[in-house]
Amino acid sequence: MYRFLLTSRWWAINVFAVLSIPVCLYMGSWQLSRFETRVDSHREQQTQADEAKAAAAEPLRELLPVSTETFGRRATATGRYDAGHQLLVPNRSLDDRQGFYVLTPLRTDDGKAIPVVRGWLPGDADSKADTAAVPAPPTGQVSVTGSLQASESPRSKGVRSAGGLPEGQLGIISAASLVNILPYEVYDAWLTTPKAEGALTPVPPTAAPNSGLDLKAFQNLGYTGEWFVFAGFVLFMWFRLFRREVEAAKDLALGITPDQPEDAKAPKGTEDGEAPETPATEEPKAAESTTRP
Repeated sequence: MYRFLLTSRWWAINVFAVLSIPVCLYMGSWQLSRFETRVDSHREQQTQADEAKAAAAEPLRELLPVSTETFGRRATATGRYDAGHQLLVPNRSLDDRQGFYVLTPLRTDDGKAIPVVRGWLPGDADSKADTAAVPAPPTGQVSVTGSLQASESPRSKGVRSAGGLPEGQLGIISAASLVNILPYEVYDAWLTTPKAEGALTPVPPTAAPNSGLDLKAFQNLGYTGEWFVFAGFVLFMWFRLFRREVEAAKDLALGITPDQPEDAKAPKGTEDGEAPETPATEEPKAAESTTRP
């Protein structure tokens, strides 16, 4: 009955099922491992953030270049604020409100500068009424302590295109975007201070890139379910085709073929042993006699 499994058609079906099911299970397991890795990374990041808050601030040079271990650590730098090159970073949200960052370069003793986000203001960076509330940076030699952040990229969360920005505004906080604006070298990092002056609101540190439970992590979890569903679908279709082939073989053994014509329908009235009805005929009319006078 199962000789059909030896046909070339079923050889192809069996090979496809045997190869596709393990591939789907492997891809599902791989996506699940990616999700678990992101979960572990998120936990490690939370632990490192708690340790960084409790740890003492370290010199900026000892924490550069920025890595996953030094991201978010407290760094200290000494120098003078360059108020003449203060920049505004528009389209930045804080507590579901739109506003802009106030970024001021801090020139250190070695001549390089570290961008410092001194705070956030609500409103539009193009509006004179909003920018008038920006307080001036401290003068003279200052020591700044803040959270170390890595340079942003156009794909960073919350970062919008910098195209068409007016003079004095910056779209992306990075050394690459500042090299054509500032007349001196800039560290490939930036600081955000825990305290702000005047009307400024402190900017909380951002999460390290490619870590944490972001949208990509839950995409990995969704892909995991999809691959397992694909494996189940292949198995379901194999059993469905197998069952249909077995039923066809049974019908063929009983002499039933798919192209067999249906039996002719019995005439009306033969059901239950009744005789077929015959149509009633009209009685012939008697011929009218005609007499001639």
